[in-house]
Amino acid sequence: MKRIGVFTSGGDAPGMNACVRAIVRTAVFNGIEVMGIYHGYTGMIANEIEPLTTSSVSNIIQRGGTILKSSRSKEFMTPEGRAKAYRNIKEHGIDGLVAIGGNGTFTGALLFFEEYGIPTVGCPGTIDNDLYGTDYTIGFDTAVNTALDAIDKIRDTAASHDRVFFIEVMGRHSPYIAVHSGIAGGAEFVIVPGQMTPVAELVSALDKGWGRQKSSSIVLVAEEGVEGRATLIANDIREQLKDKGGIDIRVTTLGHTQRGGRPSAFDRILSSRLGMAAVEGLMEGRKCVMAGVLNDEIAYTPFKDTITREKNPHPDLIRMVNILST
Repeated sequence: MKRIGVFTSGGDAPGMNACVRAIVRTAVFNGIEVMGIYHGYTGMIANEIEPLTTSSVSNIIQRGGTILKSSRSKEFMTPEGRAKAYRNIKEHGIDGLVAIGGNGTFTGALLFFEEYGIPTVGCPGTIDNDLYGTDYTIGFDTAVNTALDAIDKIRDTAASHDRVFFIEVMGRHSPYIAVHSGIAGGAEFVIVPGQMTPVAELVSALDKGWGRQKSSSIVLVAEEGVEGRATLIANDIREQLKDKGGIDIRVTTLGHTQRGGRPSAFDRILSSRLGMAAVEGLMEGRKCVMAGVLNDEIAYTPFKDTITREKNPHPDLIRMVNILST
């Protein structure tokens, strides 16, 4: 490995910049040149490729977003698009790639390797924490803390006005943000993807809670890939409770606030570990793997497993929500 390329792709996540910094500095420490590929696969096709040095990544560890920018490239998913990308990669003398992103990013990297043999090591950059092969993904901890801060503030106003708040969090089809922020925020209910909405159970519990002068309730709803799911569920509950009177239901969708902001200390350290591991993986000859952390140890998982195998929260976490909300 004499020269590597690094890019961020898909949804941005707090900690991506810390990861880029670690990749560049680990490579330079080992005598390897680094090329930054801007706008992900779109920039690879458009030849938006420039050298990165240690000074290029100074003072970015604390910044959210990604200095390399990001995108979702439909063109790269075509043979013609990948052919353009390959020509540009070879033109710049790049021997291997570090891809920071999620499922779609690694799917593209796997296709690229199968067609052109470009070795790639991935770093799991997504707030959804849905990638098999790592306990935590870059940005997840920060996203949970962002959601938790909002939940705490909403709890204050909910208690002041005797209201029930349905709070929708991101995560696509992953339940992790909803479950973790629900437990940490003391939510009375957490509605996760793949779970039938327990309307009758919710109605009964809310009715009982108000019967014993409960001043407020928080219901966490995972978006399940469809923004507005919390509103649909809240409307259903309102209809069920309209004859019971007195329960004021409101909805808050946290949306993309969960992707922004300064990365937490946990995410900065995780990103730095994974960035260093990605470069060292390339140096060791690893191909088509994701660098992750399992039980606090660096682990490399084949892209095929990361992409296809399902990752779910420990059942005890779901059980904890039900027990602690009573």
